[in-house]
Amino acid sequence: MDDSRSIGEIRTTGEGDFGPLVKVRKFVLHVEDVLHEFGPPAAKPQRKGYIAAVAHNPYAGRYVEDLMPLMEALKPLGTAMAQRLIDALGGASNVVAYGKSAVVGLAGELEHAALWHEPGGYGMRALIKPSKAIVPSTKKVTSAGRPVDVPLAHVNAAYVRSHFDCIECSIPDAPRDDEIVWIQAMMTAPRIYDRAGGLKDSDVKGEDGLK
Repeated sequence: MDDSRSIGEIRTTGEGDFGPLVKVRKFVLHVEDVLHEFGPPAAKPQRKGYIAAVAHNPYAGRYVEDLMPLMEALKPLGTAMAQRLIDALGGASNVVAYGKSAVVGLAGELEHAALWHEPGGYGMRALIKPSKAIVPSTKKVTSAGRPVDVPLAHVNAAYVRSHFDCIECSIPDAPRDDEIVWIQAMMTAPRIYDRAGGLKDSDVKGEDGLK
């Protein structure tokens, strides 16, 4: 499903004013359920999805040495987006994997996408417990409508192979040259036919974010 609203509409629902550096044009919320892939019905269907915020890039078209103000300003957005996606997936206790991405329009630079690492990652980790594993990510500079694969991995143990996955995000009119698309992704179950071996979810110790 797609959920596109203006920042004014978001504010009226109590989801926060994100300030002068973070001007959101629209949000897109996408959720899908995987029931089978040429085999028997899944023992547990896999629900996965992403939330994306299409926002103005305040640094577009110029070189700015200090990018930290935007990283700081993005933190409330990261938390608000994560909560909306968690709600769409049925609650934080259902989330077993996560990932993030950022897509920068052609008037921006790749380093602008890197500002999402802390707001996008910690926005999810603050709401999902336990979540010791690093949040995988991708980033790119591209024109509007180009897809990006958002990686997904286990929230508490990065070595769990059954949870290695991805979801494609593509928004036809974004990012425009002076925009950035900020993306978070989550899923509620491993790949439905996982049989690649390795560490099992049931054996995770959850001590170091790896195993």
